[in-house]
Amino acid sequence: MRSALPKPLHPLSSLPIIDHVLSALAAAGHGHPIVVVPSEADAVIAHLAARVQFAEQSVPTGTGDALLAARSCVGPAAEHVLVMNGDTPLVPPEAITRLKAEHEKTGASMTLLTTRDPLQPGLGRVLRDVGGRVAAIVEQRDATPEQRAVAEVNGGVYALSVSGLWDALAQLPLASNSERYITALAAHFRERGGYVHAVAADDPRDVICVNTRADLALAESAMQARIRHRWMLDGVTLVDPAATYIDVGVSLGRDTVVHPNSHLRGRTSIGEGCIIGPNAVIVDSTLGDGCTVVASVLEQSTLEAGADVGPFSHLRPGAHVGPGSHVGNFVEIKDSTLGREVKAGHFSYIGDATVGDGANIGAGALTANYDGADKRRTAIEEDAFVGSDTVLIAPVRVGRRARTGAGAVVTRDVADGDTVVGVPARSTAVGNSKNGKIKE
Repeated sequence: MRSALPKPLHPLSSLPIIDHVLSALAAAGHGHPIVVVPSEADAVIAHLAARVQFAEQSVPTGTGDALLAARSCVGPAAEHVLVMNGDTPLVPPEAITRLKAEHEKTGASMTLLTTRDPLQPGLGRVLRDVGGRVAAIVEQRDATPEQRAVAEVNGGVYALSVSGLWDALAQLPLASNSERYITALAAHFRERGGYVHAVAADDPRDVICVNTRADLALAESAMQARIRHRWMLDGVTLVDPAATYIDVGVSLGRDTVVHPNSHLRGRTSIGEGCIIGPNAVIVDSTLGDGCTVVASVLEQSTLEAGADVGPFSHLRPGAHVGPGSHVGNFVEIKDSTLGREVKAGHFSYIGDATVGDGANIGAGALTANYDGADKRRTAIEEDAFVGSDTVLIAPVRVGRRARTGAGAVVTRDVADGDTVVGVPARSTAVGNSKNGKIKE
C-alpha cells in the first residue's frame, strides 16, 4: 500500500478493511476469531482490542506459516478450521456459510472458495486434473503462461480438516520467495490421496483482494455497487446511482430520493420520503421522515420530521433542528437546538444556542458564543424575532415574543415581549403619540 497505515486499517466505505472481514465472519457464526498479526502490529491490535483473539507470527513468512502460528489458539476439540485472508473485504457471509456446509458434507481435506473470470489478474490459479477435480493452486508469480490463462482463481477463503493439518503445514515446500503458503496444501493433500473441494463464489467481485491503492479503489467501486443495488431494491430512488456514495453503515427509508453527487457516510440514518441532494454530504447524522437537504453538509446532526436545510449550509456536530424548521442558504449551526418551525433563512451563525418554537432568525444574525476563553450559550425563546444583522453577545437571553431591531448588538437579556434596538441594544418604549423614546 506504500503507506504508514497498516493495510487492514485502510478505510473501505468508511470502515477499515479488517472490519468488513470480521463482520462477514460474525454473520456466518464466527464472532470471536483468531487474527494472526506480525510482531509489530500495535495499531491493528489497538483497533481490534477485545473483539478477537490474537496469534503472533514473529517473522511473516507466508500464509502457511501464519496458520501454524495460530495452532496454539485452536481448541483441542476442533475438527475443522475456517481460514480467511484479512484483505478480502467483499466476501459475503452467505459464501462462508456455504463453504462450511460443503466442506462438512463432502468430507474434504480442504475446501476453497473460487471464481472464474476474475477482476484482478494477480490471484492464484486453480488447476484441475482430467477428471475436473482440484489438483493444485499455483500463485501468479510461479505460474507458467499456460497456467496464467486458467480462468478459475483462488478466493482466499478455506475450510480445512484439522486431522493431519499441522503436520502438513510443517512439510510444505517453500515458494520461490522462500515463503510457505496455505495454497500449497491443495497439492499436498491430493498427492496423499486427500480430496480438495471447490465452491464457486456467486460474483467475481466477492473475492477482490486488496494489495494496492488500485485494488482498494476497485473494492470501493464493487462495494458501492452492492450497497446501491440493495437500497434501490428496498424502495429508495437513486437518480444517478454511479454518482451516489453510500457507506455500509447508512440506513435509508423507502420513497427517499437521493440526487447525484451526494455522500451519505458513517452511521447516518435517513427516514422515509426524504429528498437528499444534489451535492449533499451527510455524516453520522439522523434525519426524520420528509426532510430535505440540498447542497449542504451535515455532521453528527439531527433533523426532525419535515425539516429542510440548504442550499449551502453547514450543520456541525450537535446541531438539532426541530420538526418543520427551515434552515436556508449559508447558515451554520453548531451545538444548538432549534425547536419546532424555526426559520433561519439566510447568512446566519447559530452556535451554542437554544432556539424556541416558532422563532425567526433574520438574515446576517449571529450568536457571538466565544469570548476568547470560553464558549457561552444563548437562549432565544418561543416566537422571538431576531432582526437582520443582530449580534447576540453570549451569555444572553431573548425572551418569548421579544424582538431585536436590524443591526442590534444585544449584550443584556431581552424581556418577554420587549423590543430592543441599537448598539448596544436598548429597550424601546412609546412615550406619547408624537415622540418615541428609548428607555435608558
